[in-house]
Amino acid sequence: MNILDCTLRDGGYYNSWNFERAIVEKYLNAMAQLDVCFVELGLRSLKSDGFAGASAFTTDDYICSLDIPDSLTVAVMINAAELVKPGIELATILERLFPEPADVSPVQLVRIASHVHEFEAALPACAWLKERGFLVGFNLMQVADRSQAEVEALAVEAAKWPLDVLYFADSMGSMDPEQTAQIIGWLRKHWSGPLGIHTHDNMGLALQNTLRALDEGVTWLDATVTGMGRGPGNAKTEQLALEIAERKGVPCNIVPVMGIIRDYFQPLQQRCGWGTNPYYYLAGKYGIHPSYIQEMMGDSRYSDEDIVAVIEHLRVEGGKKFSLNTLDAARNFYQGAPRGSWRPESLIAGRDVLVLGTGPGVAEHRAALERYIRREKPFVMALNTQAQLASELIDVRVACHPVRLLADCEEHTRLPQPLITPASMLPDDVKTALAGKELLDFGLGVQADQFVFTDSHCVVPTPLVFAYALAVASSGRARRIYLAGFDGYGADDPRSAEVQRVLTAFEACEGRPELYAVTPSRYTLSATSIYAM
Repeated sequence: MNILDCTLRDGGYYNSWNFERAIVEKYLNAMAQLDVCFVELGLRSLKSDGFAGASAFTTDDYICSLDIPDSLTVAVMINAAELVKPGIELATILERLFPEPADVSPVQLVRIASHVHEFEAALPACAWLKERGFLVGFNLMQVADRSQAEVEALAVEAAKWPLDVLYFADSMGSMDPEQTAQIIGWLRKHWSGPLGIHTHDNMGLALQNTLRALDEGVTWLDATVTGMGRGPGNAKTEQLALEIAERKGVPCNIVPVMGIIRDYFQPLQQRCGWGTNPYYYLAGKYGIHPSYIQEMMGDSRYSDEDIVAVIEHLRVEGGKKFSLNTLDAARNFYQGAPRGSWRPESLIAGRDVLVLGTGPGVAEHRAALERYIRREKPFVMALNTQAQLASELIDVRVACHPVRLLADCEEHTRLPQPLITPASMLPDDVKTALAGKELLDFGLGVQADQFVFTDSHCVVPTPLVFAYALAVASSGRARRIYLAGFDGYGADDPRSAEVQRVLTAFEACEGRPELYAVTPSRYTLSATSIYAM
């Protein structure tokens, strides 16, 4: 039973592989005390896009500078994508990655992470590395959704080459113990050598799947300290080591690793947020790449409603391969071309419009806002269900996010105001939930950097409800638009930049109404005081 800890490699996705040397030394000592066999100190890569720490390259010089306990065997990982470049011989790339043979290099084990479509082309790297004395492992990614015939075919190919261990990874975190055993059985039809497993914890099953694999004869087991790894993380080394020690009937010294967890990994986890949660659980359940969840959770522009909506979109459209372009497209939740049946001009033409945002400025200046509304009688639009002013002073509510609408449907049905929303473009479950509510159907399309105003629909650069409200007022031929409760976020909050981009794009539109903030706002736009109106 070989425990391979890959914290410094897999965990590097959270801190750009930039681990302090003192921490690395403590980590190595803790691994030796846990009876870990192999430590994967990082990636071995030729890429140099932007800053990355030592564990992104894990050079021989760097490894030799560390005080590595004698009981630990050093491993590095390379990505098959770097080996199978068109027009470049595989041997040429390998010579650059591994200039020294194993009897000179501090590296003893080289693992190659490979997608299924790269596997056959990358396998010849085994022969090159074995000739130079390295142990060689291949990590097959995303095999959970492959058929029996496909998995068996992969095993046939692996058996043709001098591999020391064939790994399979539960890349989407979607496997359970029974499926784990099934895939092992399929691989065993044609591969008789050692097997390894790398599990992800989307559904909280990483340790159980690893132990089931052990029961099925798998002898190489991956884990990371605290489960640190991309997305929800992996099986936890500290837990796996305890389980293995119990099976061997030997003591397990967890004191050093618990110390470094307390002092370093736990605070880092609180900042970076690896570990499973309901979003990762859904991603695992639906076979969605965990990087989608990690990306959204690290970007405060994505509300809870956004994340749920994107997951639902990817569940239907497919999300096994991560792409930022796919993520952007998944934020657009509306069905078909922009269309609507209601014309805002019927209520707004020639009037001033007051848009009530959700910032604290509305409550703080409530009395002045209510005096202005009673005296000047603007057309008042409240975003979503916020209710900081007297209900009789609000003319309509505006909402456009399908998941937010679904979450708020009960409250919307109780609120007396009509609801402006792209009703004819919403999913059926949202329409059903809003049955009986007076809906003013104003269509919505989303296209980057675009504002288009027509009689019954608009195109806006983001599905944010405030952009939709600006478009409603503009299509309705408002005289002026006043914003209250648009206080803004902190300077380093990505939502601030997104809102400012929308405001800048809106103000660049020809023929749009004049736009003013009437309560304090951090955004760059014209302002006046509600107390002077």
